[in-house]
Amino acid sequence: MSLETLRDVLNEQLQNLLNAEKQLVKALPKMAKAASTDELREAFENHLEETRGHVERLGEIFDLMGQKPKGKTCKAMQGLIEEGKEIIEEKSGGTPAAVDAALIAGAQRVEHYEISAYGSARVFAEQLGLTDVAKLLLETLDEESQANETLTEVAKSVNAAAATDASQDEDEATPVGRKMSHSSLSQGRRSKASPSRSKQRVPAMR
Repeated sequence: MSLETLRDVLNEQLQNLLNAEKQLVKALPKMAKAASTDELREAFENHLEETRGHVERLGEIFDLMGQKPKGKTCKAMQGLIEEGKEIIEEKSGGTPAAVDAALIAGAQRVEHYEISAYGSARVFAEQLGLTDVAKLLLETLDEESQANETLTEVAKSVNAAAATDASQDEDEATPVGRKMSHSSLSQGRRSKASPSRSKQRVPAMR
């Protein structure tokens, strides 16, 4: 498809978004299953329902534009979802909190991409005078932004737990001999540097 007008650009954006949302519908259940905390699992499941609604809403938008809903492979979303798959595959070798933190980071990259894409599409629709289309796009944009905020809130407790796990692992891995305090080491150096009083030469009496 050649891009000759702003409407062409909007149409291509919508096709990419339709495909991206359909990819997410398949990916989110796997992310929810991989989540360790109920809070994160619930966030993914809730957004799955929203994403299904986004697909339907895009169908309405295509109807308003007098076009058939047709997706165009979104390679950006493919890459982001592939990264998510790698996190899930590595789940067995990591701590639950660390895996959850990685899942949230990946999910927020997806949200940021969608926020940008829906934001651009809405601006195009407004410029073209497609008020109803712009309104529907704004509804989805608001939901994507809220989903991102929800993940940010969940991340606060998850990241704290992951940091605590890392601190405990570091303590367990440190040999006992290396846990000597700095003050003890300094005291040892001072002891070596200063000869004992018993070995100091006493001046002869006259």
